[in-house]
Order: sequence, then structure tokens, then C-alpha cells
Amino acid sequence: MSTPREAVWNKLSLHQDPTLVQLFADDPQRVETFSARFEMEEGGVLFDWSKTHMTEQLLAEFEELAQVSQFDEMRRRLFAGEVVNPTEGRAAEHSALRGVGKETSVEEAEALLARMQTLVEAIHEGALGEVKHLIHVGIGGSALGPALAVDALSRDLSLVDVHVVSNIDGVALEAAFAACDPATTLLAVASKTFTTIETMTNAASALKWLADNGVADPAGRVIALTAAPEKAVEWGVDETRVLPFAESVGGRYSMWSSIGFPVAIAIGWQDFEAMLEGAADMDRHFRDAPMRENLPLRAAFGDLYYARVRGAETRAVFCYDERLGLLPDYLQQLEMESNGKSVTVDGAPVDGPTAPITWGGVGTDAQHAVFQLLHQGTHLVPINFIASIAPGDALDPAHHRILLMNCFAQGAALMAGKTTDDPARSYAGNRPSTTILCDDLDAATLGALIAFHEHRTFANAVMMDINPFDQFGVELGKEIANKIEKGGASFDPSTENLLKLAGLSAG
Repeated sequence: MSTPREAVWNKLSLHQDPTLVQLFADDPQRVETFSARFEMEEGGVLFDWSKTHMTEQLLAEFEELAQVSQFDEMRRRLFAGEVVNPTEGRAAEHSALRGVGKETSVEEAEALLARMQTLVEAIHEGALGEVKHLIHVGIGGSALGPALAVDALSRDLSLVDVHVVSNIDGVALEAAFAACDPATTLLAVASKTFTTIETMTNAASALKWLADNGVADPAGRVIALTAAPEKAVEWGVDETRVLPFAESVGGRYSMWSSIGFPVAIAIGWQDFEAMLEGAADMDRHFRDAPMRENLPLRAAFGDLYYARVRGAETRAVFCYDERLGLLPDYLQQLEMESNGKSVTVDGAPVDGPTAPITWGGVGTDAQHAVFQLLHQGTHLVPINFIASIAPGDALDPAHHRILLMNCFAQGAALMAGKTTDDPARSYAGNRPSTTILCDDLDAATLGALIAFHEHRTFANAVMMDINPFDQFGVELGKEIANKIEKGGASFDPSTENLLKLAGLSAG
């Protein structure tokens, strides 16, 4: 006898949906039914799912799936600060950093953010001398979020020139050195445990660079961002320049904590706070909105439909805004590290595909690189287009007009296709896309967009019965690298040969 979840999946698998063109022909109100606007204090965001194969029947069945998956209860646990990461016995309290969550966690987060605000404003006022540059070293969530926000929000005015370095490849760090004056450079070291080998190696090299270039007290130029403040003090950072965050904040959800220090340094505390509040607006919406109106949940319904019912192995994100050029990279970690799992929360094998492969790029560049496959290739690839009505530049309005025309034209072409007598010039159409259209890309809107994707990822996980908050899959390669470093271990013939050729073994 099947479980309630299996029964719903069985119903979903029977769908034979009309083409997108037919869905529009059958429903003159389709745009209104399958679009929703997220209102903010200033401006808002339109979510348009009308060019997907979602129907009223599918929505009802996915709502049933959410119900039998205990979505309401899991959402309550998330915001109540209860355990939602069972393999590690942890809560996931990133929303508390934005003021939405368990009261005591919100109070703790507010105190830590106040400490960060004091330091940020003191630096801007010259308490640490002239500061023109910040080199921020971290990896994974400690780098991807800050890099995205700094790139998106500091193009018009950057109070401090920020360089985010994550790669252990020294070429990346040397590029940051070349762009900075050591006499006016601070170093931020972001590591939850303050033991991450890539980050701590980069930090040591950056300290040496400061010392080699005449900085009398290199350690005095370091800001530590960590959940292990005692480790940072042991490493040599002055306690007054250690900015802690809670253990219950995961790396890929940590930009809202002290990991966001480089963002606040670059754009100022007021805009950093606006980013937090935009995310909090989305938190409150996700927490309170019923299923049919819940934007992250609606997006998750579409994700599951294409990945599990239609067999789409990837999902593409194309940002028609240069300021969001790093968003696909950010979403890769958020979605693939969270939901790239093969067992349920109970440790049983999953009953179908989990996270699709997230990839993407920036329009209009991507149109001349990968859109050939999207229009005429053999893969089904659901696409998210993200754009802003307001331009990010002050040039001739023709630039932005052409940008948006291309964005909207791609969605229309993917849906409608075109048939000709020449097969090589024919387009099948019926290819789905979602458009997320912002009024403007300011700090609050960016915060809301990122929080939207966090909650979308969580909603997907709940309905797949997996844990999105652990990431043991990244550990095995690290373990083997440590064995190589220590020596004495043997590996497969191919690896042994590579180690020998690279001069990393005694063989």
C-alpha cells in the first residue's frame, strides 16, 4: 500500500499537459492567475509563472503534496528555531538575523549586528586610520554571498574597495594584492570554525604581504568573522575586532550575519540594513502566506514538476542585469549543496531526483553562447529570467530598452517556437520559463530576492523529504586531500601517477 506522498506523486506522474501556447489559448486570464506581485515599502517584484506548464489541477495536487509532507509544520519549526537539521541536531536560524524568528535568537542576532555596526561605522569614521581597500578571504558561503552583494550594490558608490578571495590558487590572491595599497588595506577573515584550510592559508599569505610591504602591525589590520571567536583570538586577532555569529547559521545562509561585513563596509550600514529588511519582508511573507499565495512555495512546485515529473536535469538562471552577474554562482551553492542529496531525512534512499543542476549566465551575453541549445537542443531546461525595470546605468536609455526587449523576446520565443519548411530553421517551442521582474535593483530588493531563493530551496526539500541544511558531500574530498598532505596513504593507480607527476608524492 502506497504512502500519502507516493499517492500524490503517482497522480502527478500521470499528467499529459497541453502545450504552453494551448494553455494561453484556453485561459484568457492565465497571466493574472499565474502571476503574483511582491510588494515592498518602495517598489516590488513581479513573479510570472504563466509561461510554465503549471495548471490549476497541478497547483491543487502540489498543495496536497505540501500538506502530506507537513510543510506547515516544517515551516513553523524553521521560524521557531527548532531542529530542522536532524543529522547535525541543529536549527537553521538565518531568518533570525533579519529579525524574523525565535525571540531570543532575534535578540542575540540584533546584539551581534549592533556590534558589527559599531565597528563598521568606526572604520568609516577613520578609527583604524585611512582605509581604502578590504581583502575578504573566505570560501563557499563565506565568499559567494558577500561577492554577489558587493558586486550588485557598490557599483555606483563604494565607500571601501572590496576584493573577495576564495580560491586557494595564489593567482586569485595576487590579483587582490595588485589592486590594493597595503598601507590602506584591511583584511577580513571569514570562517565559521576559523580552521578552514583554504581560508586560513590565504589569510596567512595576506598577513605576510602586509608585513613585507611595511605595515608595522599586520594583525591589527585583521577583522575576524566567525562562529568560533576564541579560535580567532588564539590566531592573533584582537578581541575588539572579532565579529561572531551563531553556530545555528549555516555557511550558505550566513551573509546576513557578520559574514556580511564586507558588504556593509562597501555600501554603508544604512544600505546593508535595507538589504536585511528586504529579506525580512520575504521571511514574513513565506512564514504567513497561505499555500496558493506563497511565492517561494509556488516556485518550488514548478521546480519539482520539471525535475520529477518531466525529468529536467538542469535549471537555468539568466540575469538580464550586469549587477546580478554572480547570482547564478550563488544559487549553485544554495540549491545544489542544500538539496543535492540521495537519502531522506530518515536515511532511506530518495524516491526520485532531487536538486537539478543549477547553471546560468548574464543576458545578453548568454544569448550568443548557450541559447542555441535552449531553443533547438534536445534537453528540457526550465529557465528563470531576472530583470529590473529601472536601469543600473546612466547611459542612453537605448541600452536598457534593448536589454529588456531581449529578455522578454527570449521567453516569448522559447514558448511559441517557429515552424518552417527548413528543419534547421525550425524551433519546437513549448519550452518553459519564469520571469522575475523587479521595479528596481536596490538593496532591499536584492535582500528579498536572495531570501526568496533560500525559502524556495527549503520548500523543495520539505516536499522531497530531505535535509537541506547538512552538506557531508563536501567532506570526502577534503579528507583525501588531508591524507595526501600527511603522506603515507596509498591511492588508485591514476591518482598515484598524478601525484608523482605533480611532485606531490615520494614515488
